[in-house]
Amino acid sequence: MGGFFGVVAQQGCVADVFYGTDYHSHMGTVRGGMAFYAGNAFHRSIHNIQNAQFRARFESAAKRFAGLSPNYGIGVISDQDDQPILVRSHLGMYSLAFVGLVTNLSEIVAELVKERSTHFCELGKDGTINTLEVLAMLINTRDTLEEGIAYAQSRIEGSLSLLVLSERGILYAARDRFGRTPVVLGKRADGALAVTMETAAFPNLGYTRLRDLKAGEIVAISLDGIRTVDEGREESAICSFLYVYYGYPASSYEGVGVERSRYRSGSYLAKRNPVEADHVAGIPDSGVAHALGYAFQSGIRYARPFVKYTPTWPRSFMPPDQSLRQKIANMKLLPVPELIEGKRLIFCDDSIVRGTQLRNQVGRLYEAGAKEVHVRIACPPLLYKCKFLTFSRTESVMDLVTRRIIQEIDGPNADIESYRDPDGAPYKRMVEEIRRRLGMTTLAFQRVEDVENAIGIGKRICTYCWTGEDISLAGHGGCKGHCAACGDTCAMKKRVESRGEK
Repeated sequence: MGGFFGVVAQQGCVADVFYGTDYHSHMGTVRGGMAFYAGNAFHRSIHNIQNAQFRARFESAAKRFAGLSPNYGIGVISDQDDQPILVRSHLGMYSLAFVGLVTNLSEIVAELVKERSTHFCELGKDGTINTLEVLAMLINTRDTLEEGIAYAQSRIEGSLSLLVLSERGILYAARDRFGRTPVVLGKRADGALAVTMETAAFPNLGYTRLRDLKAGEIVAISLDGIRTVDEGREESAICSFLYVYYGYPASSYEGVGVERSRYRSGSYLAKRNPVEADHVAGIPDSGVAHALGYAFQSGIRYARPFVKYTPTWPRSFMPPDQSLRQKIANMKLLPVPELIEGKRLIFCDDSIVRGTQLRNQVGRLYEAGAKEVHVRIACPPLLYKCKFLTFSRTESVMDLVTRRIIQEIDGPNADIESYRDPDGAPYKRMVEEIRRRLGMTTLAFQRVEDVENAIGIGKRICTYCWTGEDISLAGHGGCKGHCAACGDTCAMKKRVESRGEK
C-alpha cells in the first residue's frame, strides 16, 4: 500500500521526516525515499528496502540532510515506484510522492504521448513507466500546482493521495477523491506542522492530531499555517482493510482507533460464531487484537500457542515469490507445545487470501497435538481483487482461494454475487470447502454488517473486495469540487454524466 509523512518547521525538519516516515514501514516493503528543500535546491535519497529496514538504509542520508537545516521535507514508503521524484516544469521545481493505485495508467500514457511533446525516461526493467512521472505530466498541463493536483486526481481511476513539495516553501497535501486512504494533519507546540497517513507517527515526535482531511480535500502547508485549497466532501469510502489489518494498532482514522475497532471485531465474531474451547489465540500479529476482543466477549481465556520471532524475520508478504513468503511465515512463528497439546483452540486471523499460510499453520497445530482448531476470520471472504490499493501481492483474482473453489464448484461463469450472502447455500458450500481444504475443525467469517459496526462510521467505508460494490460510483456526487479545475476533459465528470447523475 505505502505511506507518507511531510513536515514544515521553523527549526529544521529532517529528524521528524526520518522518524515519521519510518513509522510507516509496515505499509510497504519495496522502496523508501526522502526529499528536502534547503538552500534554494532539492536534496533527495531513495533506497531499496526489501532486505533492510528504512531506518538502516537512510540513517547516513538523514545525517547529511540535517546539516542543511531544511524547513520543508517529505518521506515515503512505497510498494511500487521509486519516489519521491523531482520535477522541473513551467510550475517551477517540486517534489512529488503518492499513495494509491492508478488503474488507467496505460490510457493516460497513450493520451499524453499522442500530443507528441511527451516522453517517459524512468522505465523499469520490464518497460514499466513510473506512475509519479505520469502524475507529474498531468499536473504540468495546468497553470498552477493547485489546479494541476486537482486535475491529476480527477483523471485517474483507482485512488490517489499526494504530497507535493514546492520550491516556493509550500507543502501540498491532497487526500484521495473518495478518501480511500487517510491523510491527517498534526501540529507541535513550537509551531511545526506535519501531515501523515498513520497518526501513530505523531505522539513520539511531539505532534498532536489536528484533523483528518476530507475526501478530495487539498491543503497548502507553509510556515504561515494551513490554507484550504479544495474543501473536498463529507462522503468518503476509506479502505476497511486499514482497520481490519493494514493500519497500525496505535493509529486512528476518521476519529476511530484501529486497536479498539479490532477488539469490537473480535467481539462480533464471538457473538455470531460461538464455540466451546480451552483458549482463544490470534495468528501473530494481525489476529491478536481480534482474538482479545473474542476472548473478552466469550469469557474464554486468551493464550499464545504461537509466538512470533521478530528480531531477524521480515514480514511474510514481502518477497515476491510465494514459496519464499511461506518459508518466512513458518520460520517466524514458534509453537508453544504446552499450550497446544490436547487443547481445543480458537484462532483469529485478519483474512484468508490464498489460504496457503493458514493451512500450514493449522497443520502445525495438529502436529503439536491440538485437539481442535476453530478459525475465525475478521473480515468476509475476499471475492474480488482490490482495484484501488495494493494491499496484497495478489496478481489475479484467481489467486484468491474463494475464486478457485467457486470455479471448481460452478465453473468459470459462476454467479459470484450468489456467494456473497452468508445465509445462502452457495456461501455455506464455499466456506465448508475452504474449511475442509485448510484442515480446520470449524471456520467462520465476519459479516459485512459486523465489520461496519466494528469500525463504527456507517457506510463510509470501502468494502469492494468482499462485495464487489464500488460506492464511489453511487451516491458520492461524482467529481464534485474538482470539475472546475479540469473542465469538460474530466474523465470522472464524463462517467458521472453518462449515468445521468449530477
